[in-house]
Amino acid sequence: MEKNKKKSKYNETEKHFDTKRKKTILLILFLILISSIFIALTIGVYKISANDVYNIVITHLNPWGDTNDLYRVYDVIVWNIRFPRILLSVAVGIALALAGGIYQGCFRNPLVEPYILGVESGAAFGAALAIVIPSFFFSLQISAFIFGSIAVFGAYMLARVRGETPTIMLILSGVIIGSVFAAFVSILKYIATDAALREIVFWMMGGFYYASWSDVLLILPIVIICFFILWIFSWKLNILSMGDEESKTLGVNPELYKVIFVIIATLITAISVSAVGIIAWVGLMMPHASRMLLGPDHRFMLPAAAMMGAIYMILCDTLARTLTSAEIPVGILTSIIGAPYLIYLIRNKGKLIFGVG
Repeated sequence: MEKNKKKSKYNETEKHFDTKRKKTILLILFLILISSIFIALTIGVYKISANDVYNIVITHLNPWGDTNDLYRVYDVIVWNIRFPRILLSVAVGIALALAGGIYQGCFRNPLVEPYILGVESGAAFGAALAIVIPSFFFSLQISAFIFGSIAVFGAYMLARVRGETPTIMLILSGVIIGSVFAAFVSILKYIATDAALREIVFWMMGGFYYASWSDVLLILPIVIICFFILWIFSWKLNILSMGDEESKTLGVNPELYKVIFVIIATLITAISVSAVGIIAWVGLMMPHASRMLLGPDHRFMLPAAAMMGAIYMILCDTLARTLTSAEIPVGILTSIIGAPYLIYLIRNKGKLIFGVG
């Protein structure tokens, strides 16, 4: 009896230290994210000192700050060009990494990513439609968002069988819907003019070239709100990761919460893709890296993946706008960096990667 008490006390102590370690890692990631934002503000083709960047940001954030005292050129570059671009990359990085972690947990499949249900093909069709027929929608972003959402809704309805949505059917439906919309995009490319074709291809590569404060003010609050909703219910995602039968046994309705999680993940994915185009690998890589660092508990894994996604996007975007005089699409860099990284994970950490659920 006394031996069991000692063992229980030891397990509680070990659990306490493990939780403390995870919280410490999350704090470190948060500090790295804040530092990355500030460092990225100081890096660019136009050289601006860290002190000038600090003064510009503080002056704008201070309700009583007088922006007339700032050097106009520096102010425009830092506040109107770099800062909204960096914040948008943070929002997109959080959204894609978060959606990837949600999909992997819901489907109990480590190879699932935010685009598995065809949202990128649907969004690409919407964007191409807006480019080829400009009068069809008010804006490219609205068209991309609407058709991205339609693609996911179509995949979900196609997979619905007798009131249930089997995971394998949902994934197969996503592949089918994605292929259909990809064919539609090919048709639009075929009939597009040379200028429109170049614009479609450029959009599909992904990038933050047109980032503005209006994009940030629209997307960042939605992503943050969705993050906190998903984080609050992350313990239910832990249960869903065990399987449908185990979830029902523990009093969790798997169908209901799958729908909730998929809707929220789709929302943040669609709104991100509509704003910046298709950026691959983030939603696949970051949940894996987070899981290796903190384990499969989604209460810790999701916030870590979100912050790592934001840091990664800041890094890639900074490289995209500084490596050459002509800007490189971010989607190219995420693929170039992401593919070797995933190969490394598969070859060296395979057991951890495939330890979902």
